[in-house]
Amino acid sequence: MTELDPSGMSHTSAATSPLRAFLRTEAASAAVLVAAIAIALIWANLSGSGYESFWTTELPIRIGPLSANLDLRTWVNSGLMTLFFLVVGLEARREFDLGELRERRRLVLPLAAGLAGMVIPVLIYLAFNHSGDGLHGWGAAMSTDTALALGVLAVAGKQVPDRIRTFLLTVFVVDDVVALVVIAVAYTSHVHVVGLLVAIAAYGGLLATRRVPYRQRRVLFTALAVVLWCALLASGIDPVVTGLAVGLATSAYLPRRDALEQATTLVRLFREQPTPELVREATTGLTGTLSANARLQHTYHSATSYVIVPLFALANAGISLRPSLLSDALTAPVAVGLFVAFVVGKPIAVAGTSWALMKTTHGSVRPSVGWAGVVGSGLIAGVPFTVSLLIADLALTGTALEEAKIGVLAAAVAASVITLVFYRLMAGHTRALLGTGHQLVDLARPVDASRDHVRGPADAVVTVVEYGDFECPWTQMAAPTARELIATNSYIRYVWRHLPLHDVHPHAQLAAEAAESAGRQGKFWPMHDLLLANQENLELEHILKYAAELQLDLKRFRIDLTSHDFATRIAQDIDSADRSGVAGTPTFFINSHRHDGPQDLGSLTEAIRQSLATAT
Repeated sequence: MTELDPSGMSHTSAATSPLRAFLRTEAASAAVLVAAIAIALIWANLSGSGYESFWTTELPIRIGPLSANLDLRTWVNSGLMTLFFLVVGLEARREFDLGELRERRRLVLPLAAGLAGMVIPVLIYLAFNHSGDGLHGWGAAMSTDTALALGVLAVAGKQVPDRIRTFLLTVFVVDDVVALVVIAVAYTSHVHVVGLLVAIAAYGGLLATRRVPYRQRRVLFTALAVVLWCALLASGIDPVVTGLAVGLATSAYLPRRDALEQATTLVRLFREQPTPELVREATTGLTGTLSANARLQHTYHSATSYVIVPLFALANAGISLRPSLLSDALTAPVAVGLFVAFVVGKPIAVAGTSWALMKTTHGSVRPSVGWAGVVGSGLIAGVPFTVSLLIADLALTGTALEEAKIGVLAAAVAASVITLVFYRLMAGHTRALLGTGHQLVDLARPVDASRDHVRGPADAVVTVVEYGDFECPWTQMAAPTARELIATNSYIRYVWRHLPLHDVHPHAQLAAEAAESAGRQGKFWPMHDLLLANQENLELEHILKYAAELQLDLKRFRIDLTSHDFATRIAQDIDSADRSGVAGTPTFFINSHRHDGPQDLGSLTEAIRQSLATAT
């Protein structure tokens, strides 16, 4: 078997998948978060009193008869962190609507692993703290820190396939959702009924705004979210849960091709007549093609990852590392309990639950990754920080709080090192990391060798389907990559399907019909290559010249084009693209699973290698 060579011709796609962008931002922000933790520790040890006095400075806000008198740390923890949990909720909803969890059966394992990954660490913590000052801090033993964990995976590099990151993310989402519910229920001492009723009414109104047109919905949605936050604060429930509630209520969907075409029409009208009215309509039309989920993630994700979470670390990670405190922490029930709960409890919970579910369901519920991937996921789930410190700050005070912070930081360091060593040892064991579980099928119409245009062997292990447009420059740039993959790998077959984007490429439909007419005479692929190589010249006169170069029957060829014999055939490809959620070109499917992200040779090579490991 020939190895795939990731060198050679490449290009970078204009588009990146939402999941890949989410993972990349979270991983990159880990470095900023670590820097913020270091600054907080230095600040607290150089001036412990100055650090505390700064963050406990009261900052009252009054709007008419309403007021909130909170200190700076609380404004960060319960105010700004609301936006962080908004992003968590948005990603959870996106996974539920479009990602791995849209097949509801796949929710069972990450839900069970996420819940067990909280219950077992809590039980371990309580074994060390069944009485005393640390008892109330059990909630700090529950939640993994998504940013730090994905940062560790980024350091681990290509040893960690994307599918493991996806599996991890679904576990983390369950983790964060349950942790916020615990904050709202277990760490709320008194609830004021009026505030709670106002919050419920505001959330109901927020859900109802889905039927309001986009232009009016944006203002109404924001106003109701602010009312919800204020009402929860007045009720006595930590308002940080507002972010999660709003995120989970915000649906995600792929842009529809007809909506994109309508937006293109508005842009074209603005180009012809650049007036303020048309620029507003064009902007609204373009923005409206995206789901509110995608728009909110784009607006807040980078800010929360690079500013808000590091600011949270700066406000909460500062500990005066006195020698007496460090020596006491080695045996302190709070610190030891948290350390063992995360470093030992999390891996046992995630791996053990996955194994138990597979056995009890006789394999009908199994991890979407291999057992090495499951174990690695359990190890990395032992990296705590954000939610753990948030709950510790709510539940503990004094020395117990300091010991909790030491336990959390020690667990984060230990779990990170263990995970990196594990993935370094597993480098190259793709099958063990990925397993043999099938990926979700995104391709609506299976490949039919009697109808589709196929390059490569009929018994190929990996099938790559491309939806392309002969006038699209990105499709042209992907063509050398596709040819290189086929030329160097005998176990790949490549399938072309038409998706002419009429609104931006006026000659694409004619070119697609020309390729089909050439295919009737046994010359589809030569015509395919000629059209992509000369996409600036796709007028009828040019296409007839290409037909002559290929020595086609020009009379038959011209009749096919003028009678539009293949218009229905191309419409069927377009329909299959619509049903597969394809809106732009080129879009690739590898063994019926959508390839999201860069379409260069290296990225496609890695995706194909992973599909090959699973399929064989």
